[in-house]
Amino acid sequence: MKTPLLPATDLASLRSVVLLDARSRDDYERGHLPGALRADLDGPLSSVADPGFDPRAGGRHPLPPLERWTRQLGAWGIGPDSDVVIYDDQAGANAAARAWWMLRAVGHERVAVLDGGLTAALAAGLSTTAEEPTPDSREPYPANRWILPMVAIEEVDRLRRDPEWRVLDVRARERFRGETEPIDPIAGHIPGAINLPYPENLADGRFRPASELRRLYEQLLGDVSPERLVVHCGSGVTACHTLLALEAAGLRGASLYVGSWSEWCRVHMTQ
Repeated sequence: MKTPLLPATDLASLRSVVLLDARSRDDYERGHLPGALRADLDGPLSSVADPGFDPRAGGRHPLPPLERWTRQLGAWGIGPDSDVVIYDDQAGANAAARAWWMLRAVGHERVAVLDGGLTAALAAGLSTTAEEPTPDSREPYPANRWILPMVAIEEVDRLRRDPEWRVLDVRARERFRGETEPIDPIAGHIPGAINLPYPENLADGRFRPASELRRLYEQLLGDVSPERLVVHCGSGVTACHTLLALEAAGLRGASLYVGSWSEWCRVHMTQ
């Protein structure tokens, strides 16, 4: 796959593809694309169901342990030679881009998000089914570390003060301004952060062309390179949407702050 985004019209022509549905369990069970395996956010894509889960340590959707993720990839039949396509029904934001980032973070290159998601697939003539497929399982994916850049809360606290870095919050502007907060206990934003909501990556429910995305982020960053950009959101999910947009634009190297505002506000604003 040459780009991280796959047009829905190209999906039917792919052979031997592993298809992942990143919507909720309920949505998946009501109907999914034939052959799609369930990869929901509150299941394989995070550790929220783990005993002792605490959003003060990693936010509302912390990453699962690496070993669990590599075992899960093997259980889905995904190896280094697999073509993987991921979709959701929120233009990649919940949580196809998160699954894409997690695959890329263990070194898997042959993965793409279905541009326009389930809506685009249905518009292209694909159907849904309630039948859950049985994957051809394999050995755990051969990875021993996360290879994409991530930053912890202590590093974010340092970098937000550094004029050579940018800390980008991709939540809605009213949440960034502290006018409303529908999920976390405290409204506001990380001091020093800038704001560009992730829906700015889209036009009519699909990602903007690569050239437009590149212009958008080059204007935002100015003379700061993508390698000096930290991206966050509420809980490290929609931030991956912007990381996907940056990848599509050819601007690699930005870091993910997984804990995001959900961790930051609990640690720094409730003491």
